Amino acid sequence: MTVNDLHSSEYSSYFQPYIDKVEQKPLIQCLEEGKLATETFFQDIPTGKQEFRYAEGKWTPKEILLHLSDSERMFCYRAMSFARSDNANLPGYDENEFALNSNANKRSMDDIIVEFSAVRAATISLFKSFSDEALMRKGTANNNTLSVRAAGFLICGHEIHHRKVISNRYL
Repeated sequence: MTVNDLHSSEYSSYFQPYIDKVEQKPLIQCLEEGKLATETFFQDIPTGKQEFRYAEGKWTPKEILLHLSDSERMFCYRAMSFARSDNANLPGYDENEFALNSNANKRSMDDIIVEFSAVRAATISLFKSFSDEALMRKGTANNNTLSVRAAGFLICGHEIHHRKVISNRYL
């Protein structure tokens, strides 16, 4: 299963830019390759840039990396809920409030990378556990339809998006 297998009815149009960033590879391969790429990318950010903001109110690279972990946890919760046939309407979350209260800039980049790596390892394990049938299930999150497999590809596209933002605006 690759991102080309997704149908636009499996996710909100808001997420199309993230979906468009994902390569035509199997989901698990995308997650595994993304883990390595993101770890390396953040390890290579110079210490002087780790808490840099390119404009007032923008997140630092440390906050962005923690945001990736927070968002991944949210997408995994949604995927697990839908895969297990819990058709509840799950709420959204305020990523800005999460970032504000993350204390990311009081932590070392290495510590945040270790957390990201642990989250991604759990994500890979979770998505490997889903049957083909479970991957096709849908639910509602933040009043939008989302399939289990679309949640996995959104994780991949979301991290690519943020690595590009950092490359273009921070480094």
